[in-house]
Amino acid sequence: MEKNSFPKNFFYRHAKFVAPDLIGCYLIKNNKDKDQIKGIIVETEAYSQEEEACHGYRKITQSNQSLFGKPGTFYIYKSYGIHHCLNIVTDKENFASGVLIRSVFIPEKNERIASGPGLVTKTFGIDISFNSLEVFNNNLWISQRDSILAKKDFVQTTRIGISKAKNIKWRWYLKNSRSVSKRVKGDRTPKFE
Repeated sequence: MEKNSFPKNFFYRHAKFVAPDLIGCYLIKNNKDKDQIKGIIVETEAYSQEEEACHGYRKITQSNQSLFGKPGTFYIYKSYGIHHCLNIVTDKENFASGVLIRSVFIPEKNERIASGPGLVTKTFGIDISFNSLEVFNNNLWISQRDSILAKKDFVQTTRIGISKAKNIKWRWYLKNSRSVSKRVKGDRTPKFE
């Protein structure tokens, strides 16, 4: 699979447009022993400095400066000092906008192994060393989805685990995936086929 299969300006858009477009794309990592782990992104959240839940809402700091960096790079941070979270920087430089990768489905593995941001980074072995690296030019990358998804394939809802800007509907997930971290009330987990 080619690393550079996105249009050049794909990440140069607001996070709220990039986040749903990343659903169905592949997160891929080559490990040192020539082993590869590959999964389908099934849940994302958008963040932007225009709203209070974004790490860049107040100002640029040493810990969030990569979020203000070049679109199409990784922003990695540690949540509650426990687990790392994988984000893709979007929109434009010097403007905090990013997409959190919340859940990934990995074929032939436990369907819940990467259901949540901390589980994604744990499963893929992602840590702070990937911070500010480009999405295409290293051993961790994102590749475009194989098929076209329709609006009916997604659920759009509010984000999880935040105390501010809770009513903004900037979380998307793939409706037919059993690997989503948390479903909207009333949306039942699909049965096995």
